[in-house]
Amino acid sequence: RVKILRVPAYSPYSVAEHAMGLILTLNRKLHRAYIRTRDHNFSLEGLIGFDLRGKTVGIIGTGKIGRCFADICSGFGMKILGFDPYENKEFGGKYVSLDELLAQSDIISLHCPLTKENHHLISDKTIEKMKKGAYIINTSRGQLIDTAALIEGLKSGKIGGAGLDVYEEETALFFEDYSDEIIPDDTLSTIISMPNVIVTSHQAFLTREALDGIAETT
Repeated sequence: RVKILRVPAYSPYSVAEHAMGLILTLNRKLHRAYIRTRDHNFSLEGLIGFDLRGKTVGIIGTGKIGRCFADICSGFGMKILGFDPYENKEFGGKYVSLDELLAQSDIISLHCPLTKENHHLISDKTIEKMKKGAYIINTSRGQLIDTAALIEGLKSGKIGGAGLDVYEEETALFFEDYSDEIIPDDTLSTIISMPNVIVTSHQAFLTREALDGIAETT
């Protein structure tokens, strides 16, 4: 007799803002700069980024979170493309085919639910269609990305960087403290070790407003 409740929407801004935070951190190397200056190293070597203004962002999934993210990107002066089987007139960008989005986008951000049809949406085949050096951001579901294909894309330089708040095999790891142990997942260990990858532990939703929304709705 335990009641199971679904909370379909709570502060979409929290996830959208986290996605932009991953982009800014990856691009301007804020994580690396922070570690350096803590060691009194003020060198600028290897910290060059690029202006977001004028760049093209491809948003896959234009529900509430995707649309919030589009609004944020608009504020940065970015060109916004979108792909969604169910187009929404409130989306602040231009809808294109998935192939067009992959080919034209400097940054690709995933904001869609996981379905049987889009499992491993990002695979070796779709990565091949991307612009060289594109960033991939995932604050949605881990299984949208084939992690092995992502690693190969990062190694080859086809993918310029990745910001991941989710991971396809996260269930046994995320939300736990393994800082004193060796992680048994070699794939996750590999991807975390890459200098152009940021992994956060499924925390994109974690704001006071979102937690209040979840509690209130429940």
